Amino acid sequence: MTAMNLHAYLQSTDRGEASRIAREVGVSPTMISQYAAGAKMPAPHTAASIERATGGAVMRWDLRDDWREIWPELASRPDAPTEHNEAA
Repeated sequence: MTAMNLHAYLQSTDRGEASRIAREVGVSPTMISQYAAGAKMPAPHTAASIERATGGAVMRWDLRDDWREIWPELASRPDAPTEHNEAA
């Protein structure tokens, strides 16, 4: 499965997926919508929970610009975005 941002993920899934994720993560559906729109950044534990709730389709690094400081171990993963790719 290819990682994608939360907005693209929600667009590609059934109606009600934002509500399901919200219940699983413990936030409101409105917060999920705000994360998807980029209006708010989820807390680190929430970003990790969204990653789990989407089965890895949406990764923590897709939700937080500062993911390297929070989860430096992820930078060594072969599928991790490079700084060059993030700037593009």
